[in-house]
Order: sequence, then structure tokens, then C-alpha cells
Amino acid sequence: MTHNDKPIIGQDNPSFLDLLNQLPPEPPAPELHGQHGTGRLAWLRAAWKRSWEEGGFLYERWEEVGQARHVSWYEIANWIKAALLFGGLSLIVLMLDAAGDIASAALKGLSDVPASGAGDGSGLWGTVDHPIRVFLADQAAHLPVAPAALYAFWQLTGLVGLVGGFFGNAGARIAWLLFGIGSLAMIWSATPGGGRAAATGLAALMWALASIFALRGLTLRPIVHNYPPQFQPQFSPSLHLHATLPAPTPAGDDYGDEPDNVHPLQR
Repeated sequence: MTHNDKPIIGQDNPSFLDLLNQLPPEPPAPELHGQHGTGRLAWLRAAWKRSWEEGGFLYERWEEVGQARHVSWYEIANWIKAALLFGGLSLIVLMLDAAGDIASAALKGLSDVPASGAGDGSGLWGTVDHPIRVFLADQAAHLPVAPAALYAFWQLTGLVGLVGGFFGNAGARIAWLLFGIGSLAMIWSATPGGGRAAATGLAALMWALASIFALRGLTLRPIVHNYPPQFQPQFSPSLHLHATLPAPTPAGDDYGDEPDNVHPLQR
């Protein structure tokens, strides 16, 4: 197979011209006209089959797609990298455009949110939601923020914590826990004394049921990883003493150069 460039980091750069080089010779024009296009269809069918044979252009491209699942990014074929990067950039552009529309709609919705004191507190949800509206409205009177903005932020925090916790995000789960604790505190503070315990308990049950999804997969058991024993070097402590021994004196050596305090050993 011919290529249009030199290999880059051990990879071949396929060219679409390789596919043309592998095509069988096209039948002559008179034969095509005589068979009403049958000869051209047979030629195209033969070209398709040859391209999918071992060593063909489409065969090798399909092999590269199959190997892309098991190799690193640097070993993937260049044309697959280009396709993935182009698709990723296109997806990012679409997401940014959608995020801009969502942010614009959210800001517009914050300005249209009714007053936090709205709601008659009827029903199970009203028993939980109405005290929170009342509490936020009372606190907003002492803050430079509208009660509607506080209530919308409270709802947004709960939604982000629920969705992010479902996908296992640690920060979203922390936000979900703080959202639940803060909601219980607000309900306990704003509910009249006669039904305070019942309203807080009902809110705790609702929060616990929603936590099944927000804290999905969370466990308090310690995780023990059993890894195969790795190679550990063996240490064999040993003591090496290096002593320099004087050379033995030859027999009959009596040069008289010994010190005065050295005398031969006598039996």
C-alpha cells in the first residue's frame, strides 16, 4: 500500500488515494454501454470486495477502529484522533450554546418568581414548602436580596445536589447534605409550635427518600483493596570485616631490627 507521507511516531498516514490504487482496472467503455451498466456495477462490486480483503484500504481502517479501544491516545490512528477532536469540539460548541440559553431562561425565571410568602401550605408538599417560604421571606427583610431570589437559590441548590449526587459527585453530595439540614432547620423554626415536630419529621422522611437517589452507592463500610503482593526485595544483613594481617616473618630471619621489648616466645 502506498502512503502520502512518512510514518509519524511509528504510525502510517493513510491516504484516500490508496483506495483508488487498489481498484481493479475499469472495463472499457464499449463493454459498459453494451451491458447497460452491468459491467460498471460488477466493477464497483469487485472494488468494494477487494477493499475489504486483508490488506485493503477499508479493511485496515476497520482494524484501526477496533484497536483504538485497547491502545493509548498516542497509538491511535491520526484520522481517528481528528474525527474525535472534531466531534468533541462540535459537542462543546453545542453545549455552550445550550448553556447560554438555559442561563438566560433561568435569569428571566428568577425575575418572574412570585413572592416567597405565596402558598397556602396545604397538602404534604405545602406543609414542607410553606415554612421555608415564610422563613426566607422573614430573613430577606434584613438582607439586600429579594425573597424570590433566596427561594430560587434554595431550589437550585437542592436540584444540583440531587442530580450531581446521583452521578457520584462528592461536592454535590455535600451540598445535598447541607441542603437537607438547612431545610429541616428552617421548617422547625418557621412552623407553628403545634405542628412543628410533625412538619419537621415529614420533611426528614421526604429528604431521606430523595437521598436514595442523591447518595446512590454511598457506603460507610471501609473499602479494602486486595492487590496481589508486589515484588519486595530481600534484605540479608551481613557483617563484613576487613583486616590487614602482617606478612609472616621468614624462618631464620634475625636481622636484629626488632624493638627491645619484643622477645621470642620460649617454651
